[in-house]
Amino acid sequence: MTGARTLDPTILREYDIRGIVGKTLAADDVRTVGRAFGSIVARAGGHRVVVGYDGRLSSPELEAALVEGLAACGLTVCRVGRGPTPMLYYASHAVGADGAVMITGSHNPPEYNGIKMVLKGKSFFGADIQRLGRIAAAGDFVNGPGKATDHRVTEAYVERLLEGMDFGRPKSVVWDPGNGSSGEVLRRVVDRLPGRHVVINETIDGTFPAHHPDPTVEKNLVQLKDAVKAEKADFGIAFDGDGDRIGMVDSEGRVLWGDQLLAILAADVLADVPGSIIIADVKASQVLFDEVARLGGKPLMWKTGHSLIKAKMAETGCPLAGEMSGHIFFGHRYYGYDDALYAALRMLSIAGRSDTSVAAMRDRLPQMVNTPEMRFPCPEARKFAVIDEVKGRLAGKSGIKVHDIDGVRVQSADGWWLLRASNTQDVLVARCEAADKAGLERLKATLVEQVEASGIEAPDFD
Repeated sequence: MTGARTLDPTILREYDIRGIVGKTLAADDVRTVGRAFGSIVARAGGHRVVVGYDGRLSSPELEAALVEGLAACGLTVCRVGRGPTPMLYYASHAVGADGAVMITGSHNPPEYNGIKMVLKGKSFFGADIQRLGRIAAAGDFVNGPGKATDHRVTEAYVERLLEGMDFGRPKSVVWDPGNGSSGEVLRRVVDRLPGRHVVINETIDGTFPAHHPDPTVEKNLVQLKDAVKAEKADFGIAFDGDGDRIGMVDSEGRVLWGDQLLAILAADVLADVPGSIIIADVKASQVLFDEVARLGGKPLMWKTGHSLIKAKMAETGCPLAGEMSGHIFFGHRYYGYDDALYAALRMLSIAGRSDTSVAAMRDRLPQMVNTPEMRFPCPEARKFAVIDEVKGRLAGKSGIKVHDIDGVRVQSADGWWLLRASNTQDVLVARCEAADKAGLERLKATLVEQVEASGIEAPDFD
């Protein structure tokens, strides 16, 4: 077994571990992560960890190294095999595991891979990951005779996804798992659904030959849009590389973004649990927050980041939350983690029980004009300071409302603009939304003015 090992600091991200295989992340690093995380589990009184991996070419080797490291801490390691990240989360609940570790590069390019971790049912992120890095560097490991067992949960997971669903009238749907790790599970699911279901890019292939596995970037949905039109389908659904983020297009090939999906899902949840809190991140449209309030719910704006959202859900007892990035979290009749397959089936159920089409549901929401999410360079040492400077300049200004839970989100008569520091990169993130183009131009001008006042080159929104 390895001793102390200093991990490349660039792989110790805010929400997970992620790096370029063979450069910043190798099997020895993953083995060491297994030893460090396993030691944390053991010291917390844990005995059992579940492990899974995605469809990337490097994942089987990295999974084997991870298992070796965990077992050396005296733990029982339950290997659930290849599949989507939510299947691993399900396995953790099903076997009562003390920890869960997934080898996945999520939606990153093929040369990347990484590790997502759960400890005692809670996300392992932020300071936890930095602590893991220190344990690895010190070689401060627990030692003991552990073992690894195979524990396949695919069929049980499929059963759980379908449990309690009322799909109503059969629908015609095109599915695109993007050659990611949800392909095999998806096939088992759709074979049991009413209606007509066409699956494209079903084969798990870590080279992602069809397109990049990120369904929140519109160019990656072109193939899905074309297939929906060719099949005359009711809508299309796409997943990211590890199946925890969802993308969707309607029958006309128009994208339903994360906040629009959440608005439709919220109506269904609030009909069952009136007055509930619905959480969305600071990048979500004001339309969503207004719609939740109109439906009698309590909208709660929160920080971006799936780990942060999950923690807030647990704190508030919220039944539904989501992010613009396509993470949808169901506490209502589910476990509170982000599972794109489960979210997709909830959408299918809503569509089947509704008298209106998904396209009509989209059209019923107020249509705003907005910018895409803009990411632009800012030195690591300056990015949070810039946000503080902007807050200071806006303090006391009339005609605006400032939300500062995650960066600065400024509401005015025109709409809103957002400026926040990325937790994972040396960039600032900006977005604007207004009711019309003239208002959007005024918002963009204000944002640019604030960024430049802090000596940073502003993004080119054009």
